Amino acid sequence: VMAENLTMVTEFLLIGFSSLGEIQLALFVVFLFLYLVILSGNVTIISIIRLDRNLHTPMYFFLGILSTSETFYTFVILPKMLINLLSVARTISYTCCVIQMFFFLGFAITNCLLLGVMGYDRYAAICHPLHYPILMSWQMCGKLAAACGFGGFLASPMVVNLVFSLPFCNANKVNHYFCDISPVIRLACTNTDVHEFVIFICGVLVLVVPFFFVCISYLCILRTILKIPSVEGRKKSFSTCSSHLTVVIIHYGCASFIYLRPTASYVSNKDRLVMVIYTIVTPLLNPMVYSLRNKDVQFALRRVLGKKVTL
Repeated sequence: VMAENLTMVTEFLLIGFSSLGEIQLALFVVFLFLYLVILSGNVTIISIIRLDRNLHTPMYFFLGILSTSETFYTFVILPKMLINLLSVARTISYTCCVIQMFFFLGFAITNCLLLGVMGYDRYAAICHPLHYPILMSWQMCGKLAAACGFGGFLASPMVVNLVFSLPFCNANKVNHYFCDISPVIRLACTNTDVHEFVIFICGVLVLVVPFFFVCISYLCILRTILKIPSVEGRKKSFSTCSSHLTVVIIHYGCASFIYLRPTASYVSNKDRLVMVIYTIVTPLLNPMVYSLRNKDVQFALRRVLGKKVTL
């Protein structure tokens, strides 16, 4: 096809849940409620960790960073999705699509790396308790958190550049509710095999490598816990890891299902369901799991609310 005969795409149409018809109004109510719960839950965790000195530990420092990252992560996707559920025109400009994908991937990759670092923190706390203050000093925590953010927003522009360096000619209907890699790259009017392979390698580095280290950390943790003589001691040690392990399994599981496979195998309905879990349920789990099941956070919340009532 001659270049002068191509009509370059200037905006994309986000199909999203348009095929569901009148059900979209019910979805808007449900997703709006979940979004408000995510925001209030994460803001509560961030505030509690900042206000209560008893939570000024490496584990809660990383939890606060994770909650902050997930707050911005959902802000990149959900407001636009909610607007589109009530709107007839579901368009997004080419530039805004690039920006949305950049920030979505940046915060998503940051979250993956943070979960890996949190696994290492639990390993250091349980397997090397005497060296824990040295292994996880505040200086080290700051460096690890900065490395996660830097890694996320270093990998993100590389992937975005691979996607949008492709020519988009006529097709502009994105079969998704936001600008994700697979549905956008399918619209390219050229062969995308090389780009997809490079993106797959990036996905392996971002998902498989951190998950591999998390698995190794928990194998060491399990071996250490089994050596604890008392049943109560084993329960207490495992309870500090169960919340993190729950979030890790769901987060890496959904992300691997979406991104560690060829774009050609993209199945719209199934993938949208998994992406709803990945973009809404997983950020919802973070405040729910870490607050409702965590006695330290519960006590801290009571102390902070008690002080405010007294004032």
